[in-house]
Formats: sequence, structure tokens, C-alpha cells
Amino acid sequence: MLQETLKLALKAIRRNPLRSFLTVLGIVIGVAAVIAMVTIGNGTTAKVTSEISKLGSNMLFMRPGQFGPGRASTTAKSFNARDVAAIETQIAGLRAIAPISQASETVIFGGESRSSSVVGTTGDYLTALDWGLASGRSFLESEERGRAACIIGETVRSKLFGSTDAIGQSLRVGKISCSIIGVLEKKGQSGMGTDQDDIVLMPLRTFQRRIAGNTDIGTIVLSAQNGVSTSKIQANVQRLMRERRNIANGKEDDFSVNDMTQMLQAMTTTTTLLTGLLGAVAAVSLLVGGIGIMNIMLVSVTERTREIGIRLAIGALESQVLLQFLVEAVVLSVFGGIVGVLLGLGLAYSAVSYLNVPFVTSLPIIALAFGFSAMIGMVFGYFPARRAASLDPIEALRRE
Repeated sequence: MLQETLKLALKAIRRNPLRSFLTVLGIVIGVAAVIAMVTIGNGTTAKVTSEISKLGSNMLFMRPGQFGPGRASTTAKSFNARDVAAIETQIAGLRAIAPISQASETVIFGGESRSSSVVGTTGDYLTALDWGLASGRSFLESEERGRAACIIGETVRSKLFGSTDAIGQSLRVGKISCSIIGVLEKKGQSGMGTDQDDIVLMPLRTFQRRIAGNTDIGTIVLSAQNGVSTSKIQANVQRLMRERRNIANGKEDDFSVNDMTQMLQAMTTTTTLLTGLLGAVAAVSLLVGGIGIMNIMLVSVTERTREIGIRLAIGALESQVLLQFLVEAVVLSVFGGIVGVLLGLGLAYSAVSYLNVPFVTSLPIIALAFGFSAMIGMVFGYFPARRAASLDPIEALRRE
């Protein structure tokens, strides 16, 4: 009986193909929107996780001031070399510590020039950030005392030197000239869209004396040894810096120590929450599609009143009529669900390719969206089906 009912339902759907298409359009859009939004959100989460993981999960960044909504501080004093030395000698479990001062300067070679990020630091910078060298070497101790040597990123190398070997060449940075001793491995763009390879590293003292004109240190990067808790190092560093900066008990820190593990968890939680919200908003269109199915099925019942009356008059049971209209609604919603899944995956793939994020599908979400579309067909198709089954055969046969 079910097979015959299915044939009748398909015949009724094919009878009005345009109306059937418009009926399932709401379901198609709803399912496609849910799958596309969740897939794009999952890809964004994976991208953020990957970008932060590149920096290393055993790293901490220390900066002057407190940052956050309503907490930005620009008056906190910068760090200095004595702070770095104190951390290096008094904090156990560190693999590397890299002081950083940074500025944007014009770098020139031959007839080519560009504005790049110039970073004053030490040789520990490469260790702390797990950043290798494509060629050349790191700073020597003699160079860290103030010699004008530099290590350049891949973007600087390719834009200024092209196919020429950059090692040993003289690069003009702002008003000073430095000898290139190394080229960094390519890292690509960061999660914020900045080019990490558009960079020039210089010895900290050289940068402070000849570019910055002061001894300020804007950032200190700390890298923990394997197996050492970054949370413990974070607490110890905070305690030490409060002492050094004479912060009284009960007063807020005028510096921040950010643990990359905590940042990764916070970013992942945020992107997952946003993905869920986008999926929930998109799911509303599924309800709209269900209402569309109910409206069209009510119209169908009205148009086929005489047909229903004839079936009931010749012996069809109410349950058979109910099942026929219910199957029609479910077939429409299931077909819409299938098309919606394919369309959603296609849209998601196009979007993630454009945004340059991973294509991360979620089978549970696909199954849930498809199952929800079938359930909507049953729920919103039941009332029209119940109305058709409860028609009085005599009254139905009188309808024109």
C-alpha cells in the first residue's frame, strides 16, 4: 500500500511542477543556509586554530598596559633590558626570552624600496617563535652589542632582490645601512591578514640607538620548555613584574601577560559560538519553508476536494487519504533537503575557497539539517492531510 501511495504522491507532485518547485524552495534555502554557515564557521575556526598554533602553544606575550573593552592603556611605561635580565635569571622553565621593539621603516636596495616592519630583537627571537632560517645565520653576540646586521623576511627578499642572493648584501633601513646575514623561512599571512614575511630583524641595541632613539622594549616573548606549565610561568612572571613595577596589593597590573593556550581556547570558543548562532539564524528559514509546504498542501486539498470525495465514496479509508497527503508533504521536504544539502556544500566550498579557509564539513550537522527538513514535512503536512481525510464524501462530491 505504501508503494502505491508513493506513486500517487509523485504523480500529484509532477502534475504541478512549478508549484512543487516553489514549495520546496524554502526548504532548499533553509538547509543550504544551515550547512553553508556551519561549514564556513568550522573552516574559520580551523583557520584561527592553525594560525595561533603556528606561534606555538608554549608561548607567552608580555606587553605594557591592559588591553580589552574599555581597558586599553597607553600610559603604562615600557619594559627595559633590566626587566628582561630579571625574567631570564629569576623565572625557571624558560626555553627562550626575546625582547622586541618595532617600527615601520622604508627599506631600500638599489632602485627598489618598500615600507616594512623593522623589529629590534635578539637571536632568541627565532627560537621563541619557532621560526627557522631559509639561508644564512642568526645574530652573533658581537652583533647583538650594536653592529648593523639584519635578517630579512621572504617578502622583502623577493621584492627587493628577486633572483639575486641577498646574503652579504647591504640593505638601507631608514637612515642606516646594515649587512644581510640571513633570510627567514616563509610564513605567509597571519590570521589578521598581515604579511608576516614583510619583516626585517635587527639587533635590539642597534635598533634602539639608531632607529627608535630610546631603550624602550614594547613586547617580551617567552617560550616555555617542553613539559613546563605556561600557566605557572605566567603567574611567576606577573608576580615578578608587579614587584619590579612597584604595584601595590589590590592595584591592577599595568602590563599584560597573555598565554597562547588561553588565547587559542578563547578564540575557538568565540568562533564556535558564532558558528552556532549563524546556524540557528539560518535554521529559521527551515520553519518558513515548512509553513510554505503547509500553505501549498492546503491549496492542494481545496483543489482536489472532489477527487478526495470520490476516493472516500468508493471505499478509501480516512487513514489512506491521510497517508497520501502526508507522503506528498514528506516527499517534497525530503527532495528539498537533498537539493539543499548539495547546494549548501557547493556554496560553502566556493566561500571557503574565496576566503582561503579549510573546507571542514560536519556530518552530524548535515544529517540534522536533512532530518529536520523531513520532520518539517511531516509536522506541517499533517494538518492539511488531516483536513483532507476528515472531509465528508457527500459534501466533497458536491464541490465543483
